[in-house]
Amino acid sequence: MGKYIIKGGNKLNGEVFISGAKNAVLPILASTVLNSGICILKNVPMLLDTFVAIDILKDLGCEVNYGENTVVVNSKNMYKTNVKEDLVKKMRSSIIFLGAIISRFKEASISYPGGCNLGKRPIDFHLSAFKELGIKIEDNQKLIKASVDTIKERIIDLPFASVGATQNIILASIFVKGKVVIKNCAKEPEIIDMVKFLRKMGANIYGEGTYTITVKGVEKLNNIVEYTIMPDRIEAGTFLCMSAITNGNVKINGITPNYVKSLTDILEQMGCNIVIDKDNIKIKNDKKLKCIEFLETKPYPYFPTDLQPQLMALLATADGESIIKENIFEARNKHIPELNKMGCNIIEDNSTFIIKGVNKLTGKNVFAKDLRGGASLITAGLFAKEKTVVEGADYINRGYEHLDKKLNILGADIKHIKD
Repeated sequence: MGKYIIKGGNKLNGEVFISGAKNAVLPILASTVLNSGICILKNVPMLLDTFVAIDILKDLGCEVNYGENTVVVNSKNMYKTNVKEDLVKKMRSSIIFLGAIISRFKEASISYPGGCNLGKRPIDFHLSAFKELGIKIEDNQKLIKASVDTIKERIIDLPFASVGATQNIILASIFVKGKVVIKNCAKEPEIIDMVKFLRKMGANIYGEGTYTITVKGVEKLNNIVEYTIMPDRIEAGTFLCMSAITNGNVKINGITPNYVKSLTDILEQMGCNIVIDKDNIKIKNDKKLKCIEFLETKPYPYFPTDLQPQLMALLATADGESIIKENIFEARNKHIPELNKMGCNIIEDNSTFIIKGVNKLTGKNVFAKDLRGGASLITAGLFAKEKTVVEGADYINRGYEHLDKKLNILGADIKHIKD
């Protein structure tokens, strides 16, 4: 799994460029099976999850070439409709391949997906929506088999604004005869990015970024598509938290500032100086920050669960007591015992976390047990006195490209040790 070794206490200063978005590129890679042709994707973050998606595409019979943050997929000769179990177990978002394969081949099978263990992450919304579309589902809790003759016109009202379910319904509906309307759908920027890609491919979709998305079926798609992946708002938010905790002065380039507004608003409340431009954010902090009274995680445009652990590490060094309520993932709390090892004072009450700020942290050997929790431990390690060793680097490498190199350019002292 590897590890990160951090010598804390250095202020972060300078400029950092944000990579392409992990949560956008993975569903877009799954979407490349739809056009039976060539897709050229640029600004692709070369992450562990990206390589898992590439391996799935290759196993399905696609030709895939990559280099220099560009991936070229030719799905013309794709012939398999079953996604290999050992690949599915490595990545939660592999479930999105189900909708794309059904759309093209009218049948697909996939085992239950893996990824970070964040508690119950049911795919019931996906499967019940598929059934509404006329897709037959055989589910034995280990393997999901899906088949359909014709996707039905439907208005689907999701019980929760699920990102994955929204994406899967869109992909399954591309060739519907008529239209599919998704109500109470997710509004995340990564869904907007996927829809923009599909539209370039020739799909007829509108309403992305609102609570209602409509897919009007088309008969065929463009054979050649080129698209540039959006920047990663979660990586940008992570660097904002890391800059703040080190009393840094950092310019974060190549982003859409509005996509991290829920975080920058909080950082300003805490006392950071934030300057926002068209495609960058400057953050400066030269004092001990203030606590926040209460924050809860919710779907976009509210505060994202994927930034909760990193903000928690920052709040653990602020002045006063803060409260965070986690509403999305019941097990997004595994970073807390590890942060407390370092001297944080965080109390759990079900899914509510009480964070009492402390003046110092001490480096320890800690373990990343999921992607964003691992990022929070590195955030704390940048602040801590003495050496911090974060085991479980592979979890972190699932979502951050060249994290150690970027931090070292900013003045950190961090090493990535591979097994």
